[in-house]
Order: sequence, then C-alpha cells, then structure tokens
Amino acid sequence: MNSFGLTLTALCCVVVVLGGLPFSSDAQLDPSFYRDTCPKVHSIIREVIRNVSKTDPRMLASLVRLHFHDCFVLGCDASVLLNKTDTIVSEQEAFPNINSLRGLDVVNQIKTAVEKACPNTVSCADILALSAQIFLNFGRWS
Repeated sequence: MNSFGLTLTALCCVVVVLGGLPFSSDAQLDPSFYRDTCPKVHSIIREVIRNVSKTDPRMLASLVRLHFHDCFVLGCDASVLLNKTDTIVSEQEAFPNINSLRGLDVVNQIKTAVEKACPNTVSCADILALSAQIFLNFGRWS
C-alpha cells in the first residue's frame, strides 16, 4: 500500500474513533431506568432484603461482595450467578470464590419476586447492582 493509502486509512480510523466519542461519553446510568417498565422493582428488592436481614444481617454485606465479584473481572454481567455446566466455567468455582460466595439464594428470591411482578424485564445484573445499592442506602430506611 502506498503512503496515500496508509494516510487515508489512518485518517478514516481517526474519524471513526473521534466520531464515536460523543456517543460513548454520553452514556450514563439511570436510577429511574425501570420507572415505566417495572415501577416497583426497588420496593420489591428492598422488601426481600429487609426480610432476609432480619434473620441474617451479614447477608447485606454478602450481597455487596457478590456484586463486587461479579463486576471485578469482566464487568457487571451477572456471570457470577451462572452455575457450572459442560460449556460454562463458573466463576463460583474460581479459587478465590470457592465456598465464599454467599447470597446466591437471596438473589434467586429477589429474581423470583421481581419476575412475578414484571416478567422478563429486570436483568440479573441489574438485580445484583440494585441489591448492593439498596443495601448501601439501608441506613436511610424509616
């Protein structure tokens, strides 16, 4: 390829990268994301967490830890919730997580309650994130 072709290719790459910057930097998390599709999601999660915390107060911290372990490696995708199969190497069985991840049953309780109210709407990744957020706001409950 001649120098003109290389220059043109480099220029196209720069335009593509710079052209995408305004769109990617504009993305923001929205706490009211489920306002229209599942308006009670926060109260459902809060209620399950409140009930669980009465019998096991340490579970609240375990939910935050579970969210951390989900997000730490490859992003917040709820992959830590996946069980081992023939095709999936589960993060639950990674050396640092063996016998140390608590709260998987609570996430299942939350998911069941949310699915009852809003079927096929709220992702497991969002349930983990919202659970951690609600726990961190625990002191603000009346």
